[in-house]
Amino acid sequence: MFNLLWGILFVIVNFAFFLVCYRLFGKKGLYAWVGIATVIANIQVAKTIEMPFGIVMTLGNTMYVTLYLTSDLLNEKHGRAEARNAVWFGFFTLLMTTAIMQMVLVFEPQETDIAQSSLTTIFGLMPRLALGSLTAYFISQFLDVRLYAWIRKYYGSSRQLWIRSNGSTMISSFVDTLIFCTIAFAGLYDLKVWTEILLTTYLSKFLLTGAGTPILYIARSFSFAEETGARKDNDGAKLEL
Repeated sequence: MFNLLWGILFVIVNFAFFLVCYRLFGKKGLYAWVGIATVIANIQVAKTIEMPFGIVMTLGNTMYVTLYLTSDLLNEKHGRAEARNAVWFGFFTLLMTTAIMQMVLVFEPQETDIAQSSLTTIFGLMPRLALGSLTAYFISQFLDVRLYAWIRKYYGSSRQLWIRSNGSTMISSFVDTLIFCTIAFAGLYDLKVWTEILLTTYLSKFLLTGAGTPILYIARSFSFAEETGARKDNDGAKLEL
């Protein structure tokens, strides 16, 4: 029961920091969040916890769901191209971190060093896990951007934000979970265990996506001076034409 209650607080804190980051730094804050969240989510996934009813799951799902919130928010307020750029930025951040930290582990530690074993535990993941994470992120995030833009054609009003956000994210997060679990765990566990990991991971993402919907509405309501200026410039350019 402790993990469940602590997990609820954990989700609230994650969403709160997401809102604060955007409120303080605007679009730049969203890019910074993508870079941070991709790294943190892949560190957290190394830790497993047990929830009530004996459900075993990995951490990182909350932070990963905020990546979908970020791309949806960029898509909503700045367009599809901006959302794609953020996905590329996150992919580069994850790839860079993986490559650099693998090189760090190769250095021979000094006799009194206390960090090597811990770093090896956290970053010394098998290439298979790293490949699964990078592939799942790349495919699912770009799918989310495309689905969001497609759904927006049919449900484009401001009140229908929840439809396009939840629709794109819930589909994309399933694809993400399926790809990662297949690359990382297929053959390591029997079909029953593999299916349980797949379903519990996706279920947590599904619930977190729903919980994040009010956060997306709050974030969309934020306005920034640079956005207002950009709109005025665009309007002026149209009038001149």
